[in-house]
Amino acid sequence: MAPSVSSLKNLDLSLLAQRLGRLCQQLHVEVTTAESCTGGGIASAITSTAGSSAYFTAGYVTYSNAAKTRLLGVEPALLEAHGAVSESVVRAMVAGACRDSGADLAVAVSGVAGPEGGSEEKPVGTVWLAWGDAESQQAERFHFPGDRQAVREQAVREALAGLVARLSALAAKK
Repeated sequence: MAPSVSSLKNLDLSLLAQRLGRLCQQLHVEVTTAESCTGGGIASAITSTAGSSAYFTAGYVTYSNAAKTRLLGVEPALLEAHGAVSESVVRAMVAGACRDSGADLAVAVSGVAGPEGGSEEKPVGTVWLAWGDAESQQAERFHFPGDRQAVREQAVREALAGLVARLSALAAKK
């Protein structure tokens, strides 16, 4: 039985990254990241594990909307209509990262880490994460408490836990 995301969130980041690596190697899956508010934190956590070059293809830090468009192919109209911190944008980021890198699985994140930048609709701590590939993505919105560092750390942990849960479910089917 595959572990739940909530049970994985209690693991140390290095243990999550190690588990991700084992699953990627077992399933012959390559992963990539498309990050905004975490600034490369997810990629850093993944590559902290020795041997990660066997399954980690690339990491995209697309902090600006222009970078999301240029590097990941996110349509400017999508950004204008929904804003960078939205379900549709993180889904497009996943698809673009997989297309560009050739990876089998991606995680994308965009959020308001603070302390400024929040709004009534998207207060500080609002983070959208998506997981998937070029054709299919799943996204989830979170509201993380704490300061900028806490929001970013929680987003990294949730991103890794989501990757591990998805790959664990895939491994359980095999």
